[in-house]
Amino acid sequence: MELRELEHGAPVDLVLLVREASRRSRPDSDEFLRLTLADRSQQVAAMVWDDVPAVAEVAVRGTAVRVVGRFEVHERYGRQIAIERIAPVAPADVDYATLVPGPDRPIEQIEQRFRGLIERTEDRWLRLLLERVFAADGAFWERFRVAPAAKHFHEAYPHGLLDHTTRVTEAVEALVPLFPGIDRDVAVAGALLHDIGKAQAYTTDPVAPDMTELGRLEGHIVIGYEIVRRVLAGVEGFPEQTARSVRHIVLSHHGKLDYGSPVVPHTREAALVHHVDDLAAQLGGFDRLQRELADGAQWSRFDRGVGGAAYFGPAREVDTVDPQAA
Repeated sequence: MELRELEHGAPVDLVLLVREASRRSRPDSDEFLRLTLADRSQQVAAMVWDDVPAVAEVAVRGTAVRVVGRFEVHERYGRQIAIERIAPVAPADVDYATLVPGPDRPIEQIEQRFRGLIERTEDRWLRLLLERVFAADGAFWERFRVAPAAKHFHEAYPHGLLDHTTRVTEAVEALVPLFPGIDRDVAVAGALLHDIGKAQAYTTDPVAPDMTELGRLEGHIVIGYEIVRRVLAGVEGFPEQTARSVRHIVLSHHGKLDYGSPVVPHTREAALVHHVDDLAAQLGGFDRLQRELADGAQWSRFDRGVGGAAYFGPAREVDTVDPQAA
């Protein structure tokens, strides 16, 4: 039984992952503990009012706990668990595959498609750059391939960064022929490199991804730019105009200064990567919300990333009449 399958009033006796745990207090009440509990299908809130210090020692962010209680759907606060009992679970007894979401494609297939994008790059300088950054036997590649793409909003799971980057780059490659004036190799290289700073900006903790100290202090755009700049500096004779084009894509891929980009996109290639990346992140948010839906539900909860609730009902009627026969 998964969280998404539970209905109001259902008994709960599940091993769940503690996504968040925060002790709080209000002027009119004693201290309480607010938990976010999750399995691979959904995450829900839970409030603890009794024995807060003891429960806080057990319900630590990133650990698995056995939760006994009752599932509720509150008209104001939504889906939540009324906890009766919570207990620790030994890591050796936890099947994390049931608690942590992941890519909808085998990771080996994603890696193969990622490598194919590099192999199809004809510019020898850009291909050399990509081969050095993503060297299969390098320490950076191992971190890149397991890192999440975000802490929460999209592809926030192990291998999420590789999954997101591959989707974005494949979409960029597919769109290049439709718009005159775009250099395929520059656009693809920029797309492959646009989020590499996230490999160092996020932890690789599979159950509770978070930002690293470096990520908090500098942000993934600056970190990614520095990685690209250092590798470029180590390639003697690398054409400066090509280097500048790739660096610009990394710096501008968030699209607006208000969204953290040091500069806005000033080239076709940078504009393409920005818009595809933005679209991929938004659709990744829809994927996350759909995983959380209870069976039969068509509307998600309000989500800040989407900017409202998302609708997952049918996009069109199922046509049972042949229009030629009508």
